Amino acid sequence: MVEKARRSNVGEHPRGGDQREWEVFVREDEGNPMQHVGSVSAPSPEVAHEQATRLFAWFAEDVWICPADETHRFSTHDLDDEATPAPHPDGEEGRTHEL
Repeated sequence: MVEKARRSNVGEHPRGGDQREWEVFVREDEGNPMQHVGSVSAPSPEVAHEQATRLFAWFAEDVWICPADETHRFSTHDLDDEATPAPHPDGEEGRTHEL
């Protein structure tokens, strides 16, 4: 039997700089899913979009910019000393993905 992944809620504090952080999601082509490609620091969504385009998405069809403080991160990796364990789903639900 394979165990379900145990994740921690990574801290909500900014990762650097004094400007607002933005998470960047990109869809390269119409048939592809949106994928998280990174983050940028910028004072507005327009400036974040300009930076994200230069860094991650010159040719992408779609670029989504989301405020990082509205994004909640969960990870199986030890990314943050302040991380707290997330609720672990128990029950009879079958596994669809094995690690």
